[in-house]
Amino acid sequence: MQINVDFEVWQALTARLLSEHDNYNEAIRRLLNLPATEVSPGFGEVDMPGLPDTLPLPGGSSVSGAWFSGVFFPDGTVFRATYKGRTYRAHVQGSQWIDEYGNVRTSPSDAASAISKTNVNGWRFWYVRRPFEEDWARMDALKS
Repeated sequence: MQINVDFEVWQALTARLLSEHDNYNEAIRRLLNLPATEVSPGFGEVDMPGLPDTLPLPGGSSVSGAWFSGVFFPDGTVFRATYKGRTYRAHVQGSQWIDEYGNVRTSPSDAASAISKTNVNGWRFWYVRRPFEEDWARMDALKS
């Protein structure tokens, strides 16, 4: 299910997030005085140890890249986001998220928060184009 809200509502809900790992569902539950859920889907990314820095390809070759919340982004993946009229860019190189200033970021939300100076769901903030794709897609469309 998807609920459409305008920018002011999104901004107000985002301001009510308690941490990078909080989520909009829990913020709304608090506003409505509903009990917290036992298992929360999470606002930020979860480190998934044990995932390789390479993904095998047919024919025996492989590609290196970075994993964020179980989604693989090969080296050469590019990201863009527009915030307050300015476009920001980042890319995956050497299995790391690198912003346009060369800073390594730990997650899409970390990168988005560095720009907005507030807690931001990076999966909704960034658009992505992987090397094998022609079109841009919002990152959250890649999560299943």
